[in-house]
Amino acid sequence: MKILVACEESQAVTIELRKLGHEAYSCDIIDCSGGHPEWHIKQDVTMILDGNCAVYLQNGNAKYIDSKWDMIIAFPPCTYLSNAGACRLYPKKGILNQDRYIKGLAAKDFFMQFYNADCPKIAIENPVSSSIFKMPPYSQEIQPYMFGHPYTKKTRLWLKGLSNLKETNLVDPISPYCPAGTARKIKTKYGVAQRGNDAVNRAKTFKGIAKAMADQWAGKV
Repeated sequence: MKILVACEESQAVTIELRKLGHEAYSCDIIDCSGGHPEWHIKQDVTMILDGNCAVYLQNGNAKYIDSKWDMIIAFPPCTYLSNAGACRLYPKKGILNQDRYIKGLAAKDFFMQFYNADCPKIAIENPVSSSIFKMPPYSQEIQPYMFGHPYTKKTRLWLKGLSNLKETNLVDPISPYCPAGTARKIKTKYGVAQRGNDAVNRAKTFKGIAKAMADQWAGKV
């Protein structure tokens, strides 16, 4: 299958799909960190959602996608949508931060471009969003500890033409992956992600989840 993995610089899912023999491409406006620039489309993803287009790879090559995408897996930015940012959305009790709200609406519009894409199989990943944005109903919620990683980090999936992910390796969680409040100062030997400038690392897909997505939604060619 030709698969677009949108807003993915880590290439975690793309690599697992490639292992199974699929023609998968990560896409982001920044360079990839997964080590495969030959699979990384570095351009505005909204311009290529319909397929049948030229794409420009990070290694300098261009390629023509001669059909629609068979599957789109998207990880759109969640900074202004996430419920974790509610304290910034309402910095004073009952008073809405209009600037942040407008940025959240723009993020929702971006999300909806994936949700409404002309593709038979679509998966979109995002954390729990603030209710004010009235996101469409999600399909399921997953946790890293369902796929072999001993952390809590609730994530929602919106699925079209795809079945819910099944847990592959249930383990006991030891802590939140990204602690909130004063708990962010907690240090463990497992290297829990921190807040602040660690946003890129916090957004990376857990390997166990990436493998489950590839195995269960695409399978081996």
